[in-house]
Amino acid sequence: MQFIESTLPGAWIINIEPSNDERGFLARTFCAEEFGARGLCTCWMQCSTVYTEKPGTLRGLHFQRAPHMEVKLIRCTAGAVYDVIVDLRPDSPSFRHWFATELTSSNRRMIYVPEGFAHGMQTLTASCELFYMMSAFYSPLASAGVRWDDPAFGIVWPGAVVGGRVMTDKDRQWPDFHT
Repeated sequence: MQFIESTLPGAWIINIEPSNDERGFLARTFCAEEFGARGLCTCWMQCSTVYTEKPGTLRGLHFQRAPHMEVKLIRCTAGAVYDVIVDLRPDSPSFRHWFATELTSSNRRMIYVPEGFAHGMQTLTASCELFYMMSAFYSPLASAGVRWDDPAFGIVWPGAVVGGRVMTDKDRQWPDFHT
């Protein structure tokens, strides 16, 4: 695996390194030794799949409050998404900064999201599926979010969406971020 630190401390892009032969390829998507050598999470408590049918669907920005904060490792297994993370750690030099990358089934890239970050994504194609690994169990009482277009972050999302952006009322109504 190739680990590339993002512009936000502690957040990483991880590219697989396929070993090809006439059948296709084999590639690791997780190795406790390689993650541990970088001080990254090696203990995953839960895995989930998120499927989204329509292009232009925006999910987020979501996070879990203490004491249930979680690390996430996310990979796109079908389609393509514009994946966004925001640093909500008050003591971080990148506090309130954001980072985005395209995760696609063809680039097979993963994003490592540390505790204390909000996460969101917008689908770029139809029939998108993401695979999540999480370091903590989901706690409905700790589930939280901030507005996707909060001016405190200034996130630049992909442009016009045919038929308009699809979002849940819950995601549209998250509050602005306040420290």
